[in-house]
Amino acid sequence: MVAIRLNRQGSKDRPFYKIVVVDSRARRDGAFIDQVGTYNPMAEGENYTLDLEKVEKWLSNGAQPSETVASMIKKARAAKA
Repeated sequence: MVAIRLNRQGSKDRPFYKIVVVDSRARRDGAFIDQVGTYNPMAEGENYTLDLEKVEKWLSNGAQPSETVASMIKKARAAKA
């Protein structure tokens, strides 16, 4: 199964995440298929970016988003509308 989830980057106490499409059996920070956005929890205000076209393509192909990514997709769709 393919999943859309967070891939941790950054250093200790300075987290930064890539929102990636991966095989669900892959490690958290392992190889990924496609990068669809970023998430910076240290930033104020809107702290994520998403390429909604790529996300929609992967969701239509059966990818399952994690809970965190699903909430970001929901927010991004609301902001776009």
